[in-house]
Amino acid sequence: MDFERLEQVMRQLAQEAGEIIMKIYEAEDFDIRAKSDDSPVTAADEAADAHISAGLRAAFPDVALVTEEQADSHGQDVSTFLIVDPLDGTKEFIQRRGDFTVNIAYVENGVPLRGVVYAPARGRLFLTRADGVSVEETDGTARQIKVRQPDNAALLVVASKSHRDQATDDYIAKYAVADSRSAGSSLKFCLVATGEADLYPRLGRTMEWDTAAGQAVLLGAGGQVVRFDDHTPLTYGKPIFENPFFIALAPGVDLQPA
Repeated sequence: MDFERLEQVMRQLAQEAGEIIMKIYEAEDFDIRAKSDDSPVTAADEAADAHISAGLRAAFPDVALVTEEQADSHGQDVSTFLIVDPLDGTKEFIQRRGDFTVNIAYVENGVPLRGVVYAPARGRLFLTRADGVSVEETDGTARQIKVRQPDNAALLVVASKSHRDQATDDYIAKYAVADSRSAGSSLKFCLVATGEADLYPRLGRTMEWDTAAGQAVLLGAGGQVVRFDDHTPLTYGKPIFENPFFIALAPGVDLQPA
């Protein structure tokens, strides 16, 4: 993979998709439909997906592409691929809460090596550069991001805004927490990557397109993502691209047992 080219293409496509999404987001109304799994989908999901998919296929025709909105891509058996969630946090989008993102990632041998997470309503773009270092870009200026050195006596925790449940609260209660916040979409990975949080446990169903870009950003900032059950690294290319429960963290957090 040409990582310089990949960085350029991912950034550009994410920003262009963000513009498409925001035009629909700022409209007075938009159609909402239910997919086969009862999750919502909007014209913004579909328009952003069409744009990103066309761009990635043109730039990298020999690399497999998996995307949430194209069900025929979910049956592939691949370990190296591009993976897209064109609008992560559709519920946040529908409720106009702003915590939605465009996610594009490149997975090689099961590891998400590069990714971009763009939150157009928040004006925040997180990117793994060609050299593997993660940055946050604002108004064309990039700053390197790094995980915090956690204080296990006063941890900063982030959890899902739309999917938080009692099991998650019970697990968080095992830690000494100084502050806990909620966030939507893959932004939770990015908050750990920037040091705004130390720990993000997810005890609920997710798919690889929900997490690959955020995990790439976090890895490039010195963080980790591990399975909830055995604390081994979360890998990609699993059957139907479904994740187990997982924990995203800054190294140095004393992980508690499941």
